[in-house]
Amino acid sequence: MSLIPWLRWTEASPRLSSRSPAEMVLETLMMELVGQMREAERQQRDRSNAVRKICTGVDYSWLASTPRPTYDLSPGERLQLEDVCAKIHPSYCGPAILRFRQLMAEQEPQVHEVAQLFRSVLQEVLERMKQEQEAHKLTRQWSLRPRGSLALTTFKTRARISPFASDIRTISEDVERDTRPPPRTWSMPEFRALKED
Repeated sequence: MSLIPWLRWTEASPRLSSRSPAEMVLETLMMELVGQMREAERQQRDRSNAVRKICTGVDYSWLASTPRPTYDLSPGERLQLEDVCAKIHPSYCGPAILRFRQLMAEQEPQVHEVAQLFRSVLQEVLERMKQEQEAHKLTRQWSLRPRGSLALTTFKTRARISPFASDIRTISEDVERDTRPPPRTWSMPEFRALKED
């Protein structure tokens, strides 16, 4: 027995590594979709066989051969799904597959509903990617912001308050002008209107 066929696995390695991560994500996600569609079709066929067996009381499953898959994606729908899959970052591929499998187990959809469920999962993952990118962008902006005193940056542009001089005219200005202000303590500033005679 020759060992040469067994040693050829080392030749396939460069071919796999030559593909880009985006191509690998696309291929992985589309293989997952096709596999789940086959599984949904098999479950649907098993359910119909079980119903037929209950109704007729006879089991002919041993006689029938496994039928070929009847449902396939249209070329337009396949291209649309491939386009959405190409937008998925490689780090989100695994969570997308897990979420898709979880929804498939929960909902047990018909074969023709699987592609829509897959599309909704991909849209969900794209939204999560977008939210995380925006959050990362905001944290990066905050981390790159120049460090300085918060009080200096927020109050520099506002008007300065001076307790010793007031340019604001008040309603009681005439009354204040004629009366002598009461003596104040040393810690309090005195407010006096200038007499214009």
